[in-house]
Order: sequence, then C-alpha cells, then structure tokens
Amino acid sequence: MEKLYNNYKKNVEFIKSYMNNRDDLVVREIKNGKHSFAIFYILGLSDAENISKLVIAPIINYKTFGNRNVINILQQQVLTFSEINTETNFDKIISEILKGKAVIVVDNNQTVITLQSDKHKERSIAEPPTSAVIKGPRSGFVENIKTNLASIKNILQTKDLKTISINVGRRTQTSVAIMYLEGIADEKVVKEIEDKIRAIDIDGIIDSYYISQYLETKKTSIFKQIGTSEKPDIVCAKMLEGRVAIIVDGSPMVLTLPFIFFEDLQSSNDYYSEKNHASMVRIFRLCSLFVTALLPGLYIAIELHHYKTIPLKYLITLLNTTQGLPLTPLLELLFVLLLFEILYEASLRMPRYLGQAMSIVGALILGDTAVKAGIVSPPAVMIVALSSISIYVIPDEATQLSLTRLLFLLAGGLLGFYGLILALIFTLFYFCDMDAYGASYLTPLSPVVKNDLQDYLVKKDIVDMKTRPQSIPNKNSKRQK
Repeated sequence: MEKLYNNYKKNVEFIKSYMNNRDDLVVREIKNGKHSFAIFYILGLSDAENISKLVIAPIINYKTFGNRNVINILQQQVLTFSEINTETNFDKIISEILKGKAVIVVDNNQTVITLQSDKHKERSIAEPPTSAVIKGPRSGFVENIKTNLASIKNILQTKDLKTISINVGRRTQTSVAIMYLEGIADEKVVKEIEDKIRAIDIDGIIDSYYISQYLETKKTSIFKQIGTSEKPDIVCAKMLEGRVAIIVDGSPMVLTLPFIFFEDLQSSNDYYSEKNHASMVRIFRLCSLFVTALLPGLYIAIELHHYKTIPLKYLITLLNTTQGLPLTPLLELLFVLLLFEILYEASLRMPRYLGQAMSIVGALILGDTAVKAGIVSPPAVMIVALSSISIYVIPDEATQLSLTRLLFLLAGGLLGFYGLILALIFTLFYFCDMDAYGASYLTPLSPVVKNDLQDYLVKKDIVDMKTRPQSIPNKNSKRQK
C-alpha cells in the first residue's frame, strides 16, 4: 500500500488519477492563508450540503492556522463531525471515498482526514414478511449494516458482545461483521469462521447468500447448512446459546452458525406463547414436513406398485378418476408438480396484487380445466396441492423440501415402498454424517443429547431451561441460577 507524498499537488493528482477522473468525483480546493486544502467526495454518496456547511465553511472562516499542526487543529477546533479519522495510504483513502466518506488533503502533510459524511436512504424497520409473530418483537433487519448492528447491540447490552469487522470483495469492499458473545461462543468456531471469510477472494459480495456458500462444509449438499434470520430477537437468542452471527452490508438476512436441522422446526412464536401450545405446533410442523416430502411419493407408490393395500371402495373411485388419462401416474404427478412450480414462479414475478390474483385464479382454473379435459386426475391435484401448502409451514426449508419431494416421488414411482424406505434410510444416514463447526446436524436425536430435549418437540418453560444447549459448542453451559 503506497503512502502519501509530502507534496500537496502530487497527492491531489494521484487521487484523481486513481479514481480514473470519474465524473461524480467532486474535488473542492480552497485556501486559508498560506495553507491549501482539497476536499474529495462522491456526488450522491456523500451529503454535499453537510460538507459545505460543516467542512468547507469552517475551514474558510477559521482565523489563522499559522505554523501549527493543521491536522490537529482541524480535528480539535474546526470540524464538528462526531466521527473523524486519519489515513496515510492511498488504498485506504480511495476505499473511504468510495464508501461515501469525505477526505480532506492538507498541504505539507502525509496524513489526510476522513469524515463520516455518507448518506444512506434505507427502508424503515418493519416486521419481516417471512417471520410474522402474534406476540413478541416485530422489528426486523434492514439492508444497512450499521442499523442491523445497532439492533443487536440494543438487545445485548453487555461488554461481552464482540464484533470482528472485515471488508470482502475486491470491487465492492462489502462490510461484513462477525458477532459473538465472549465467554459463551467457542473461540475455535469463531476463528474458523473468521479465517474462511478472510480467505474469500471475489470481485464482489452483493448479499449474505454469497458468504454462506463459502462457509458451507458440504459444497454439493442440497440441504441447508447455515441458519438464517431477519429478526434481531431470534439472532440474539441464538447468540446467547453460543452461536456466531454474520451480518453483511446490503442484506437483511443474518447468518448464524453452527446450524442444526431442528432449528427450523422452532419459531419465535414458540417462545412468546404457552409451552403446551408451542409443543403441539412443533409436532404439527414435523408432520407437515413428512407430508410435504413423502405424500406424493407414497401416493404414486401405492397407485403403481401396492394398489392391493387400497380399500376396495376407494380403489374403484381411483380407477374411475384415472381411467382414460393420457399420462402414466408418475408423469401425471410430475406434470402437476411442474404446473404448481410455474404458478409459484409467475406469482413471484408479477406485480404484487396481480400476482396474488393470478396464483389463486390460475390454480383453480388450470386445475379444474386440466381435470375436466382428462389430462390429470382429481386425486393427483389434491395430493400435490396438499404437499405444496404444507411446504410453507416451515418456510426456511421450502427450497430443500421441494427438491427432496421430487427425489422421494421418483423413488416411490420406480421402486414403490422399497424405494421410499431406501431413500428415507439414505437421507437419515446422510444427515447423521453431517457435522459442521462442532455440531451434528441431527442433534439432539443423533447423537442423543438428553439436556437439549427440553427445547426439541416438547418445549419446557424458560424457567426450567437452566443450561444452554449442549448440541452447540459453547464455553459456558450455565444459563440461569
């Protein structure tokens, strides 16, 4: 990294050339007595009005700098910004300008002043659409990392809250913050995450999803390996259990590690409602998971290979509804699945209100028309519809469940019950083999951790949870006296 020259004109020209003389780079040169100053900032990123009032005007109106240290005078007597720093190398100066900060170059100095003058238009804090609650906090993360860090610090008001800041991306220089609670989080896990993020060498980071791909331990796995949340209360609760949070500038989605599968069976609503109701809802979620993944495969396995297990009355009804269809049962179900996926994708990309209407009307009209036209049968539409509705009971697993459903459907269609059982055994073995950042994927069931069963399917009251989860590596297991 090249240091600044002791020549004012050289410094100014070097910064201009380094910035490729871009059109939006503002260079305001002023004089006060025998001293020359150059203020650099980018139009649109920096607050030009504040720079004019709080930087240019005070420097011009200051009586005399004399032969004293100009940098110190600017910091202590002239500038009224709350955040004032100094830099001595060109790379850091260019990086600060590109972030929206103002830079003041002073003659006969190898040090410049950087000012927090950036302006960000951000959306207001609101309840995330994917994490709505009936009771409890409704605030969510936004796309500004400073606001997100403040939301977490506002909840965890302790000196043990530590933040590691890293800039990632050669061209974007995206701010990434690793947050954890010292004395609770395992330092080995923190170090492993930090090393992986620092090792990222890419042009740019646009969203936290970019970072998550570098943190995954099984690159070819279709299953979720990293926790995500849009709510500060959820992230803070996970950090109190020993997890590490990764916040990325420009993304409202915060990553948490280590991650175990049963995290997604839990909801923030569970902790703001009565324990028996929360336990019942969690069991329903688990049932919905099996309905989503196994129901289409089970239906096609029975229809193609094990039709003798169907009661006679229903078998006659089924034969009547499927008679004369041009597609085989397996192709029929694949066609209906494809139809639902197309409707889902179309509803996402259409204008908001039109998309809602199209998804409802499209499903009703297309489904009804396809049945009446003799292309698909009513049971196939009902099975896929039930599976598609159940998939969003656990929205964080929607992507993985849609792929798993397809695999189980093919296994059931080709080999019947045997295929389903083999696929289920393979999936369970695969889950049991997954282990990342010191946490097994299926804990507290495999391996069995009795202590953590208190917050598994049957949830206990918070007053009864005396210790932190042992499934997650942490240094202090005691949660309360």
